[in-house]
This record gives sequence, C-alpha cells and structure tokens, in this order.
Amino acid sequence: MHKLGRSHRDKVQQFMTITGASEKAALQALKANLYKRYKDPYTDMILVDGITLLCNDIQVDPQDIVMLVLSWHMKASTMCEYSKQEFFTGLQALGIDSLGKFRERIPFMRSELKDEQKFGEIYNFAFGWAKEKGQKSLALDTAIGMWQLLFAEKQWPLVDHWCQFLQARHNKAISRDTWSQLLEFARTVDTSLSNYDAEGAWPYLIDEFVEYLNENGIISNAQSMTDWSKK
Repeated sequence: MHKLGRSHRDKVQQFMTITGASEKAALQALKANLYKRYKDPYTDMILVDGITLLCNDIQVDPQDIVMLVLSWHMKASTMCEYSKQEFFTGLQALGIDSLGKFRERIPFMRSELKDEQKFGEIYNFAFGWAKEKGQKSLALDTAIGMWQLLFAEKQWPLVDHWCQFLQARHNKAISRDTWSQLLEFARTVDTSLSNYDAEGAWPYLIDEFVEYLNENGIISNAQSMTDWSKK
C-alpha cells in the first residue's frame, strides 16, 4: 500500500477496516463499484449508455480522443463496449479506483499522445478497435473519422487531401496494411514529396494518392505548410 497516494491509501484502509477485507480485495471492490455504475443492466458489459454516463462523470466528450487512449489502456477489442476484464485492466494500468482518480488521469492520457512510440501504438490499436466484429478491413467512413481524429493531434497537413482522395478514387474499406503504412508515410515523407521514393514498398493506394496530389497541383500548395515530421 506504500505505493499508493495518501488519499488512495486512506480510502483503501477505510474499506479494509469496515469490511475486514485484504488490501487486494479492497482495491478490487472499489474498482467493482465503478464497474457496477456503468454496466449494462441486461448484460455483463459496459455499452454505449454506460460509456456516455462515464464521459459525463469525467467531463469528457464521447468523441474526445482521450476515450481512444482509455480504450487502448483497457485493451478493448471493440469500440463502444468494455468487458469487465477490459475495464479492470484499464483501471489497474492507470491506477484508478474512483471518479476523482479518473478525472486526474485525463491530462496524463492526453500527454501520452505526444510520445511518438505510444502514439504509434494507439494508432495501430485504433484499427482493430474501430472495425466491425468479424471484418478484416475498416469501413471507409470509420477510417476517415479515425484519421481525422488522430492526425488532428499531429497536424499532418495532407490528411484532408487523403480523405478527399479516398472518397473520390477509392470508396472501399481500408486494409490493415494501408492503415499502418499511412502513419509511416506521414512521419517520413515531407509535404513537398521531395523524399518520396516511387520505387519504395508503399501500398498501391498511397502511390495513387501521390499521383492524385501531383495531378491536382496540391503539392505546390503543400510546400508552404510546416513539415509534419519536424513537429
């Protein structure tokens, strides 16, 4: 218990005194109380209504990217639902046992997006989390929404052009390979495409995007933008 904060220790100690429970059992019980608050009444899961209530409680918009970071900590398999194990996994990872702790950890979760390695992990996690159950690819509309959310954090100047290109030329679901390689493209290729290697191992969709940029004269405008990789 020495690793816990003072208020946290006091809360656990109080619970142990009242119930006679062990420290481990006390911590589990406190987490279980949170889970019960958000659990769906008809199934042993936290679903949309529970997540909406959680967002209200911690004063976060359900569309806020911090909810993606939270889901990453929970290792959630599907958007808009948490199993009991997933919920407990996230609380354990973040050291949360109360709504107060939940609110306190929001700035920390936002800061994780600034860590390049963690951002990459969150980005790759988002593909599996956002796709429909049983599907190998990510629906285009969902992919576009996720890209706009994620790249808003990194201010990639070409994200809107990428989304417009997909709607005009592709209009199909997005593969995991395209999803993962786009982050590498955004990180390594400058907005003028001066270091783009046409012979590189990019997915065909990214090669077509480069052609689209050139055909529409977008690159000359993009050259005046700040290189995302320098941010």
